[in-house]
Amino acid sequence: MEPFGVVGIVLGSFTSLVLGGLLFAAYKLGILYQLFHKTDTKSSKHGGDIVAEVLHAHGVKYIFTLVGGHISPILVACEKMGIRIVDTRHEATAVFAADAVARLSGTVGVAAVTAGPGLTNTVTAVKNAQMAESPLLLIGGAAGTLLQGRGALQDIDQMSLFKPLCKFCTSIRTVREIVPTVKKALAIAQSGTPGPVFIEFPIDTLYPFHLVSKEFVVKNPPKGLMGRIVSWYLHNHLMNLFAGAWEPRDMSPLPVHIPQATDNQIQKCLELVSRAKKPVIVLGSQATLPPTPVDNIRKALEDLGIPCFLGGMCRGLLGKDSPIHIRQNRRDALKEADVVVLAGTVCDFRLSYGRTLSRRSKIIAVNRDKTQLLKNSDMFWKPTIAIQGDAGSFLVRLSEGLKGHRCPEEWPQSLKAGDATKEAANKAKAEEKTEYHLNPLKALHCVDELMAEDSVIVADGGDFVGSAAYIMKPRGPLCWLDPGAFGTLGVGGGFALGAKLCRPESEVCLGSFDSFSVTWIQSLLVHLKP
Repeated sequence: MEPFGVVGIVLGSFTSLVLGGLLFAAYKLGILYQLFHKTDTKSSKHGGDIVAEVLHAHGVKYIFTLVGGHISPILVACEKMGIRIVDTRHEATAVFAADAVARLSGTVGVAAVTAGPGLTNTVTAVKNAQMAESPLLLIGGAAGTLLQGRGALQDIDQMSLFKPLCKFCTSIRTVREIVPTVKKALAIAQSGTPGPVFIEFPIDTLYPFHLVSKEFVVKNPPKGLMGRIVSWYLHNHLMNLFAGAWEPRDMSPLPVHIPQATDNQIQKCLELVSRAKKPVIVLGSQATLPPTPVDNIRKALEDLGIPCFLGGMCRGLLGKDSPIHIRQNRRDALKEADVVVLAGTVCDFRLSYGRTLSRRSKIIAVNRDKTQLLKNSDMFWKPTIAIQGDAGSFLVRLSEGLKGHRCPEEWPQSLKAGDATKEAANKAKAEEKTEYHLNPLKALHCVDELMAEDSVIVADGGDFVGSAAYIMKPRGPLCWLDPGAFGTLGVGGGFALGAKLCRPESEVCLGSFDSFSVTWIQSLLVHLKP
């Protein structure tokens, strides 16, 4: 009897494996899901309608695009929902415009482009958004779910292309996945360190059932068992594609996770700053990110009275002529400071990899991204306190904790005196005669004098950004746009487009220099109909 017992065990195990395999196959093929969720073959709705509903529920006002057939249902549906479709003449411009909207509005910028070359054209702009930490959703078309990898029109491995550039990449496989996937992507784009996310939409997930079903009809199918298997597989795939597609789903936004400094870390910072005689705050673009309103950050800085150097999107945060905004001689000030607060500022090439910081200074570094927080700290500098958290809310809490305490006034006054000396020297250079071309510094001074108080400055190019940063004076918070750490040339058109849509009543001043010859190209006021 013993051998028969062993055989029974083996047969039982084999049966369990077979059943398990069948259940797994049924799950992967959507057969189990279809038992409980039916496919409405009569509905005229399509996946584009669902995308539009989710974006509308998340407050998206603009989609930038270069129209293509793969994504047309999304664009048509969004326009019906009241989301403005802005068509550009290059996909990179569409992403640059979405980037600008993200930075100026505090929401996720959205760009939609067609498959293949439409997506490859966005690579530089997406990388720029990644390095600038802009929350951006890139929607891309793709070949049908069953045709990918089979030589369809404009079919490439798009996921491999964007995984190194985006915080989150995914491909929609059924219509029912659209709502949870788009919600997840939008939350990830804004959480932690903001950045771009990418969703690939195969064309058969966007068009209505009656059109997609025509593509699943096999002309002259193989005869016999193989023909029946192929026909069944295609029919099942089609039904699973639309199963449960139009069932009610919650469209509301998911929670956004933003790291914050702990109370213990704040207390240690309060002790350091309260004892400082010559403190300095260096602000980077990250300090302007939601959820803390920029006006609250501005008030916090003014209450502290600590000299501030403003970089990136923070330019203009303190207005045109703030007594604590120091624009010149940053290297000298950092060497002299006894406490330095790096609020969203990174020790990369812009701070000479940390070499501009004095080893005698107490350094408080605050950044949402751990890698950026500690960049080059193993070589040229060491943080006294390193906080992985939101820079804007940190500054507000620091100000609240130091209520009634202000930086000694002699310190910002001495730095302001250095500002005046350097700016006088810059004006003298601007008056120098040139043999053939405009003096670019003179042109910058002229534009700065003529700009309206509500102007948004778009700085495009390498040398232009460097020159404009210490000559032109943004009049208020979120009135400055430049490429960011990637230094991409050609962002100007898209940035100006996005800026004008966000600020329809404001003038948008777009300026650019050729990076090599430093020749003045343009400074113009961009007027776009709101």
